[in-house]
Amino acid sequence: MKKLILLCSMAFLCAFAGQAQKFALIDMQYILKNIPAYEMTNEQLSQVSKQWQGEVDALQQEAQNMYKSYQSDMVFLSADMKNKREEAIVKKEQDARDLKNKYFGPEGELYKKRESLMKPIQDEIYTAVKEIAEANNYQVVIDRASAMSIIFASPKIDISNQVLQKLGYSK
Repeated sequence: MKKLILLCSMAFLCAFAGQAQKFALIDMQYILKNIPAYEMTNEQLSQVSKQWQGEVDALQQEAQNMYKSYQSDMVFLSADMKNKREEAIVKKEQDARDLKNKYFGPEGELYKKRESLMKPIQDEIYTAVKEIAEANNYQVVIDRASAMSIIFASPKIDISNQVLQKLGYSK
């Protein structure tokens, strides 16, 4: 009985080993660099980011100016006036931090804008990769740009140019 189970197990394992799994690689950075919409989106995000950073910098500069003015006037101010000015400075600094967090925080406006602009591009790439994988019976498609543990991979299994062709960007 044990021999029969062992024999069946071996036959089962050999059957799976006989089926070669097909792998493919893509280089997402390469694909994205060759999509004009991605470059335009990056430029848009860069401009918005600069604008928002300017607003944050202006608030921070205003807080610094208030502090410098406070330091120079401190000798002439009463205790009550000092407290009011200190509170105003602290409030301005807090406003600057809040604005920075609103724009650049983990769930900030820049993150939301990047996601809304990039998601359609990423979805389009994903769909193209999925169609190519299904057509060629690939079990796994790995992104070489994010898979740091890949030391070497044959260029023969890189389907990045096929993905670009599928998207309409011939290479």
